[in-house]
Amino acid sequence: MDALLLSIRLALSVSAILFAMGVPLAYWLAYTHWRGKFLLEAVVALPLVLPPTVLGFYLLLAMGPAGPLGSYWQRLFGHGLAFSFPGLVIASVIYSLPFAVQPLVASFESVDSKLLQASAVLGAGRVRTFWRVIFPLSIPGAITALVLSFAHTLGEFGVVLMVGGNLPGVTRTVSIAIYDHVQSLDYPGANRLALILLAFSFTVLSIVYGVNRRIVHDLARRLWNPWAAE
Repeated sequence: MDALLLSIRLALSVSAILFAMGVPLAYWLAYTHWRGKFLLEAVVALPLVLPPTVLGFYLLLAMGPAGPLGSYWQRLFGHGLAFSFPGLVIASVIYSLPFAVQPLVASFESVDSKLLQASAVLGAGRVRTFWRVIFPLSIPGAITALVLSFAHTLGEFGVVLMVGGNLPGVTRTVSIAIYDHVQSLDYPGANRLALILLAFSFTVLSIVYGVNRRIVHDLARRLWNPWAAE
């Protein structure tokens, strides 16, 4: 149970950080006219095709005592970054970045440009247009980004094992705990954890997608019938 709670804590932390980072990054990718933006898009999507062990290996080197992140963290806080919960958070943020950014980019790009032009004609600046027009119409994409980043972090194994190891109560997530039970031939214990993770993930996804569908339905109804909400 401690491993499951640690995984949920990790997933919540990563989802919150990714949402705060992903919204401005996705907005820039969706509306910038910079010709070289494909380079940043490739960097964001890299974790999708890079093996977790490769990404975890280089993150481990960066977070080690001689690495740039690890040495800076050591000077700042007096302890190492690798094999710690903050190290897991940083690694998971990088590994799950495309699962938060790409749905947001798709949602921002799908907003009708005529609405943006109308907002500009009415004198609204970019910030106000984003919060009053773009973001409300992109709520389904924002929910999808949160769900995907949460679910992806909850089931991580390779990167977590490489960067965090297997320290009970510190870096031992539920996926590593399941692996440990299997390695020790404790299949009933592995089955219990796997069923809990399966039931939890299915419940969260069902609730969120149900809410997401309701939001899409309400938005469509208000767009086609503006007087429906009155």
